[in-house]
Amino acid sequence: MSSTAWAAPVAERWSPPYPWYAVRTRSNHEKLTSAVLAGKGYEHYCPTYRVRRRWSDRVVVTELPIFSGYVFCRFDVKQRLPILTTPGVVSVVGFGLEPAPIDDSEIAAIQTVLESGLTAEPCPFLKEGQRIRVKHGALEGLEGILLKKKSEWRMVISVTMLQRSLAVELDREWIASA
Repeated sequence: MSSTAWAAPVAERWSPPYPWYAVRTRSNHEKLTSAVLAGKGYEHYCPTYRVRRRWSDRVVVTELPIFSGYVFCRFDVKQRLPILTTPGVVSVVGFGLEPAPIDDSEIAAIQTVLESGLTAEPCPFLKEGQRIRVKHGALEGLEGILLKKKSEWRMVISVTMLQRSLAVELDREWIASA
């Protein structure tokens, strides 16, 4: 074993890892960007989920990115030029010109869920109290307020004049931000 081969793991063990950053990619370039980042030696993560797509002559199972348009990558923020010059990269997500790191626990939670083998798929980022619109089903097109009662999501439709409301249980996939 050469001395350089032995030195690299020791250096990695003592140096703290860089934080995760969200890298915005061109549309449908997540996998390409991940491959190029891997080729450059960066630790990257592009979480995907399986979806069945029906074509005219067959059904195909494809893997799509959970966060379409984004790849996660660890790097030194002061040395981000190689990231920004990677084919498919648009920018590093942050506030103004300053990239914002993503908490390791959030990335670890995503990895844990996907490695568990449970069915996971993207869903809209909605907050309780937010105005929503129903996208599918018998209530398609209706608007209301998102409410969580116990572990169920409900849409509340209010009649302002009567100061009364009606709550209906909905599947999370049926709703979107209004």
